[in-house]
Amino acid sequence: MPQRTKPKSKPKPKPHHKPSSITAHKPTITTTTTTTTKPLIIPKNWPSNITYLSQPIYSPHLTLTELSSLVSTTPPPSSHPTSSRPTQSQPTPTPTPTPSPTIRILPITTPPTHPALHEHGLYTTRALSPGTHILDYTGYIHSSRREDTDPQSDYDLSLDRELGIGIDAGRMGNEGRFVNDYRGVRAGGPNAEFRDGWVFVREGGRGGRWERRVGVWVLGGRGRRGVGIGRGEEVVVSYGKGFWRERQVEVEEMSQASETR
Repeated sequence: MPQRTKPKSKPKPKPHHKPSSITAHKPTITTTTTTTTKPLIIPKNWPSNITYLSQPIYSPHLTLTELSSLVSTTPPPSSHPTSSRPTQSQPTPTPTPTPSPTIRILPITTPPTHPALHEHGLYTTRALSPGTHILDYTGYIHSSRREDTDPQSDYDLSLDRELGIGIDAGRMGNEGRFVNDYRGVRAGGPNAEFRDGWVFVREGGRGGRWERRVGVWVLGGRGRRGVGIGRGEEVVVSYGKGFWRERQVEVEEMSQASETR
């Protein structure tokens, strides 16, 4: 999986997330607010204790420098030097619809060896060709400052490593928080990946702005190999070996702590 803003920040689906002290606020800077008149539709199987978002929420603790790296009124650059993830070379004209029409959240009941058995995953509603933009990973966009992070979150994805900015979907987000790792699920490896990119967000009749996002894309496209994702298949990515190494360390630390009690 991609870079993280802190050791415990890889997205890992869980049915219930431990509440944190983070309070969500819309940004006070006008260039980061969004005007919308459409009623918000909640996707089926969405957990009642998690806030569903159609747009990211920006932390009030973000500085002007940090915000300027995320939001732009002019066409953005086509690369992200602060990320090791693949970059979508062409900006996306508009965000994907919410809820996404191409995927749905389903409880995982089979196979019995699935690492997230009895939790939830993302499954396609139609066949998706290589290079398809499935949806953006949405959540609470925050800095790395102590008062702005949730150390218990397993859904915190790095947005800008150099500035320490992350997207935390632990307490609020969209369907992207249910993307599972391919290990133990798909023998052929992941069928999707996270990509950095920009989307154009309209603001009523006043034009709009460009926002930096991390999207979930079907592997392949742009001259890269990929076979697409069939209808009804689970969308899975790679969390990365680093995530699993850190998770193993956490397990060992918890085991040692329980032995000393």
